[in-house]
Amino acid sequence: MINLNVKINASEKNYPIKINNNDIPELYNEVLEITGKNNILAVISQKVFKLYGNFLNLPKERIFILKDGEKEKNFKTYQKILAAALKLKLTRNDFIIAIGGGVCGDIAGFAAATYMRGIHLIQIPTTLLACVDSSVGGKTGIDTGYGKNLIGAFYQPDAVFINTNFLKTLDERQLKTGLGEVVKYAFIEKSCKCDEEFNLINFLSLNSDKILAKDNKTLEYLINICISLKKSVVEKDEKEGGLRKILNFGHTYAHAVEKLTKYKKYTHGEAVVKGMEFAFDMAQKMGIIVESYKYIAEDLIKKYNFKKIPDFDIKKVISVMKTDKKATAENIIFILPVDCAVVKEYKMFDNEILKYFDGN
Repeated sequence: MINLNVKINASEKNYPIKINNNDIPELYNEVLEITGKNNILAVISQKVFKLYGNFLNLPKERIFILKDGEKEKNFKTYQKILAAALKLKLTRNDFIIAIGGGVCGDIAGFAAATYMRGIHLIQIPTTLLACVDSSVGGKTGIDTGYGKNLIGAFYQPDAVFINTNFLKTLDERQLKTGLGEVVKYAFIEKSCKCDEEFNLINFLSLNSDKILAKDNKTLEYLINICISLKKSVVEKDEKEGGLRKILNFGHTYAHAVEKLTKYKKYTHGEAVVKGMEFAFDMAQKMGIIVESYKYIAEDLIKKYNFKKIPDFDIKKVISVMKTDKKATAENIIFILPVDCAVVKEYKMFDNEILKYFDGN
């Protein structure tokens, strides 16, 4: 078992992150150590419920089954979760427990943040993407027709339980969508200002076969690296006022891809990989990275054989990127590579981007 503790200075909150491969039925007892005798509402993804519902030992009357897919992260579903909480008469002392991937964690977390102005929250991620990213750090939210995660809140959980046994049933595409975020951490590692040096680029390169084969110990160590890096960032900048922006590497372009394809054609991780490729291309054209580093990045991405996404009309991409929640009234904000495992924020005008990509 790996135990990490996150200390969020801005909100004066301290919560544990437990990474293990204990038998799934033991998980509820771990949860009870946090919840005690308080009431709960478990928001669990449909797929996870089908696979593991009988092993989780959760009271049936306290389960809300969330349909799968990004399209479910909407106002209507959010209202249904609140209605379930009200029906159970949850109080501020009670808990919402999110059991699933990023969609489940985001919407259940937002419900917890807003129900009675905030009740307790436990995150139990069941996908690699949620394990290494969305379950830690307190970002919650829902999507609208105008874009992804435009309605949300920063709301830290009371605990995160990561059990790598859930990953055994991940299909190849879902594994790789998580690996898209993992590769992102490799390219931003030094900028995370973590006390420990992991050399994640090398680790991912040398252990690609074990990772793709879902070797349990390798995945457990990999998750520990990613969480340690994110922990370092979030503790220093809870609400994305500065340093935390580096976690958006690849995401500005990725969110545009997702919106242009109506969140149906590509997974989040696939879009992030395309966004990182775009960022490396832009950085090279701007002359802020050496060509050899771009080749190293491209070689690492190739090792994981991510789904290829074609180029989009840059003017359409820019139009969508301007509605991104991180954009300003005048600029689109990119996190770009500047050195090996180092990134930096750049604010760019439309015509600057067009200069590098229009017609290419």
